[in-house]
Amino acid sequence: MKKILIANRGEIALRIIHTCKQMGIETVAVYSDADSCMPFVKEADYSFRIGESPVNKSYLNMDQLIEIAIREKVDGIHPGYGLLSENSEFARKVVDNGIIFIGPSPDTIESMGDKIKARTTMHEAGVPIVPGSIRGIKSLEEAQDLANQIGYPIMLKASGGGGGIGMVRCENEQALNQHYESTKARSKAYFGSDEVFIEKCIDNARHIEVQIFGDQYGNIVHLYERNCSVQRRNQKVIEEAQSPNISSETRKKMYTAAIDAAKAVGYKNAGTVEFIVDENEHFYFLEMNTRLQVEHPVTELLTTLDLVKWQILVARGEKLPLSQNEIEKSGHAIELRIYAEDPKTFFPSPGMITQLSWGNIEGVRIDAGYHSGLQVTPFYDPMIAKCVIFASNRTDCIQKAQEFLDQTIIEGIKTNIPFLKNVLQSTNFQKGDYTTNLVNQMKVSN
Repeated sequence: MKKILIANRGEIALRIIHTCKQMGIETVAVYSDADSCMPFVKEADYSFRIGESPVNKSYLNMDQLIEIAIREKVDGIHPGYGLLSENSEFARKVVDNGIIFIGPSPDTIESMGDKIKARTTMHEAGVPIVPGSIRGIKSLEEAQDLANQIGYPIMLKASGGGGGIGMVRCENEQALNQHYESTKARSKAYFGSDEVFIEKCIDNARHIEVQIFGDQYGNIVHLYERNCSVQRRNQKVIEEAQSPNISSETRKKMYTAAIDAAKAVGYKNAGTVEFIVDENEHFYFLEMNTRLQVEHPVTELLTTLDLVKWQILVARGEKLPLSQNEIEKSGHAIELRIYAEDPKTFFPSPGMITQLSWGNIEGVRIDAGYHSGLQVTPFYDPMIAKCVIFASNRTDCIQKAQEFLDQTIIEGIKTNIPFLKNVLQSTNFQKGDYTTNLVNQMKVSN
């Protein structure tokens, strides 16, 4: 593989470019009008305009992406995360045009993208799933009956949903009645299908994911887990590894379940198996992400491995670089997602970054998509950077993260840095005794 097109933008495009350079692989970037001055455009060996600023006129234009890939004679396409990374149609078009898709097979993406099919597959593989519907709900009456059986609160979810989109918490039947049709409509608009299902809402739960990797020879390994419980609007903002306050026995059981889940679909390349873990350490399959995760640097710092390099090696037909007993871990890592958003309302805050100065702390990796003088536009996810802190233990890691944020200066736009500071200072986070309710609990206490 000598030349790769990156079907993405921002910091993840830069991240992929850096590994390609180390491997002696040429890179082709694509950019929209809004991104013409972005760092990833300049860092790539070749860059081409793909369209206007809105994603549906640029980064989601499958035919244009493949046209550029064919013209530039690339060997592979790396989709990054988000955008088309979990679009089975795009993956299939790439493969059908004789180009390597750097990710799992189109069939795996399709089956795991359908949350109902994914639940059914995991149930049949013996992986514990959250109590709820195994198939799509056909009517409001059916939803009411099942909700009464498993008990409120429940989550009403779009089968094709993800990233917090297409899911609504319903405390009672009145809420279910209120949101049923609108959730179906939202599902149809965003994902092309109005199929929905319900799950028991497990309160005071932790969101823990296991990083997996597979190759075409049937080898599947895990690279330990990450705790992703600090979320706002059902989206992650802080991730850490290893997960605090969880027994080694439960850890091992989750690793085994993740491997079983990967084997059930013949998984190849990078992915994650996400679990919900209750107060008694019972864990349930939530979903499988068939791509590289935003938070993959946490695992990279913990294991000193380059997951993008692994992706490329596996995609070009090589075996996994290491066997399970050769994958070691040490220390502690915490990722902070820095967003251009109001720290109280979490609404996006686009605008010009007039000053950006990162904290000068040893042991911090900064995957940034922006620098001073660049515009955060309203067209895309407003993440400015991922800042990943590493230390020998969790206490030191939290302290370094706080010092880093105290030294960081970003002006011209609002950011979520004050919010991140509050989380790091909160008693529950410092104790490692926190759940997906942490942010709501902090709002109440304030």
